[in-house]
Amino acid sequence: MASSARQTEINAADLSLAQLAEVKKQLDEELSHLTQSFAQLKRAQAQFRSCVANVESVKPANKDKQILVPLTTSLYVPGKLMDVENVIVDVGTGYYVKKTTDQAKKHYSDKVSFVGKNLEQLQTAIERKQDNVNTVLQIMQAKISAGEKMEG
Repeated sequence: MASSARQTEINAADLSLAQLAEVKKQLDEELSHLTQSFAQLKRAQAQFRSCVANVESVKPANKDKQILVPLTTSLYVPGKLMDVENVIVDVGTGYYVKKTTDQAKKHYSDKVSFVGKNLEQLQTAIERKQDNVNTVLQIMQAKISAGEKMEG
């Protein structure tokens, strides 16, 4: 069953200052959430780019080289790079898949592109939300000015 959601358009100029303040507060919260999401996506994209660069360092010239293998973010053990053709890729939710270095590079490059497209969409949403905040602020300032003129 499909329900038809109706949106009612309200002219912001018809709202009271208190209502406008409430709308602005809600818009500010939404803008803050969008901005935080944008920052998280940027960090994820940088991490995926780093993965591409790290996979590129797994090459035949580095076979049998000594490396540090991370056990945690601050604990490492010495190791030796034995297999330069394959890597283990974290595909999410605790699942790991063996891939060739070319497959791994493609995997992470695709993720970089996917996140980049989401960032573009999110940037557009942030800009629209900021425009809405600015519009509400202008209306609030106009109402305050009009109120001061009537009193004066």
